[in-house]
Amino acid sequence: MLSIVLASVLIASALGCGTPAIEPAVTRVVNGVDVVPNSWPWQISLQYERSGEWRHTCGGSLIATNWVMTAAHCINHDLTYRVFVGKHNLKLEEAGSKAITPATIIVHEKWNPIFVAFGNDIALIKLSEHVTLSDSVQLTCIPAAGSVLTQDYPCYITGWGRLYTGGPIADNLQQALMPVVDHATCTKNDWWGPALRNTMVCAGGDGVVGGCNGDSGGPLNCKNAEGKWEVHGIASFVSGLGCNFIKKPTVFTRVSGFNDWIDQV
Repeated sequence: MLSIVLASVLIASALGCGTPAIEPAVTRVVNGVDVVPNSWPWQISLQYERSGEWRHTCGGSLIATNWVMTAAHCINHDLTYRVFVGKHNLKLEEAGSKAITPATIIVHEKWNPIFVAFGNDIALIKLSEHVTLSDSVQLTCIPAAGSVLTQDYPCYITGWGRLYTGGPIADNLQQALMPVVDHATCTKNDWWGPALRNTMVCAGGDGVVGGCNGDSGGPLNCKNAEGKWEVHGIASFVSGLGCNFIKKPTVFTRVSGFNDWIDQV
């Protein structure tokens, strides 16, 4: 099983990852704005069924043609899910988008839903079929194991989460510049404090821009030195004081701390 999964990832890498056919507009972005449609083509909408309707609950990232990476806290095994690829507007039927049922959902074995701050907020969804790669559906890159970004490294959060604390879910996919806050800063007492795990990465914290409900599981997109986008974070939690509270940046699962787990799964 492991050799099959690794082969799938290697084939995907050979085909290319992190290079969207439609480039995102990333200059001078401060507050959340509508993205250029399909410019983050690995972004997925994780949806659950209730009373005959499908509802967006979380984001996620397409990391192989039949694997999606999201947050563990997005998964409730009592619910029925589908993964929507190639989406921009959640309310419209769009050419190139497709809903796919999961074949298997695997939550990190050390995830504890009672203690989110313990970390391990990562899950993988194996799709029931391979996606067809296109301009609107592409793969993201996984950063090298152990990679840690420096203070103020420019990254972008994307998602359909609430537009502000207590506000409505976005119809169109949103993006916002979210500079990295290094571990030394984020663990200061007036930030998140020393209990923050080193398998997490913080971004934002300016009191203006932040992830919010519905962005969970989605990517923190950061461009590497070769010009390819990598998903360095999986949106995990925000402050109970608000989605964009100052010195309480959005906390992400640091993907580069889980390369071995991803490969094993």
